[in-house]
Amino acid sequence: MDIKDYFDWSPEKIQDFRDCLLAWYDQHGRDLPWRRTSDPYAIWVSEVMLQQTQVDTVIDYYQRFMQALPTVQALAQAPQEQLMSLWQGLGYYSRARNMQQAAVTVMSEYQGQMPKTLKELLTLKGIGPYTGAAIASIAFNQVEPAIDGNLMRVTARLFEIDQDIQKTTTKRLFKEILDQLIDPNRPGDFNQALMDMGALVMTPSNPYPDPHPLADFDRSYHHKTAQLYPVKLKKTKQKQELKLAFYLVNEKGQMLVRQHQAGELLQGLWHFPMLNLKDIATLNQSTAIKGLALQQFFSQDQVAEWSNEAGILDKAKLLLESVQGPVKHVFSHRIWQVYLLPVVYPKQSEKLLEALWLMDDSFRFVDETAYAQLATSTLQKKLDQIRTKED
Repeated sequence: MDIKDYFDWSPEKIQDFRDCLLAWYDQHGRDLPWRRTSDPYAIWVSEVMLQQTQVDTVIDYYQRFMQALPTVQALAQAPQEQLMSLWQGLGYYSRARNMQQAAVTVMSEYQGQMPKTLKELLTLKGIGPYTGAAIASIAFNQVEPAIDGNLMRVTARLFEIDQDIQKTTTKRLFKEILDQLIDPNRPGDFNQALMDMGALVMTPSNPYPDPHPLADFDRSYHHKTAQLYPVKLKKTKQKQELKLAFYLVNEKGQMLVRQHQAGELLQGLWHFPMLNLKDIATLNQSTAIKGLALQQFFSQDQVAEWSNEAGILDKAKLLLESVQGPVKHVFSHRIWQVYLLPVVYPKQSEKLLEALWLMDDSFRFVDETAYAQLATSTLQKKLDQIRTKED
């Protein structure tokens, strides 16, 4: 595809578009806390948080994060527990870990100063073309279009771009067009103006806004085709995974939790220990789930061994209650359905637990007070809602 197939504006029309867009933005742009600063670190934090997260949700997290970690140095030196605690609830936790790795690089290779060019910004962990262009344009006035979903929707409607926005060739076309449109004097404001135009006016559910500030420039608006854009073909269906989480409580009233390790989803966050469930057709029947759990954890040899060794299994009086749930947790590439199985170990739980799991440093028994201080995910909070209803 060629840019000439879609874009034929004269220099005069381009300037008229810039003037119209920025005049609207100056009057109607959103007042957001990260727009009240030129600090590149603050802008970076906001842009990372805004990935996959709604603006209204981000505001409180951003303000709390900046109060706790106000500088690149503070982020680079922050303990992981603190970082995960500040991030919990935002999801996509790799964003926080990548940002901390990038902060370490800024301290070691850039003397604690954020790099100014897009090329340099792209060398930092977790910073891709959009985030890099946003930081470069907003913080450093670099003429770089920051192309996110809002910009693609607005651009697709303006020029009736009938190509799949997920394709690399289409993304390249968007960049070629926006390279022509971006205001060289106010590149950061231009990017944010288009973001706000997509978020407030030319929204997915409102193809024909009234009033429409860019009506004179919107080809799809005049052709009554706006509902067709942007073109986005369906992706492969997300993988479904079934899990069983164990709510294990010892004789002291402490619950067993485990911190997810490097390479696992939700790395660094604490959860109830989980088991994968496979090939179970009757998930609505708690007996089937309990049966699988018992089969996985208690082989006949183990039961015989425990019974012969001072009757540990009998003394522990393992109590299996009804399975609860499930709760649903959506990742970008998979969906977890998690059931909760409360298990109570009144006494002599240690040897039994050692037989069930490799009880390494990732496991910990905690009371409710200590548990409240741990960094947990939205998934774990959903499980908490189930277990507190039953307690």
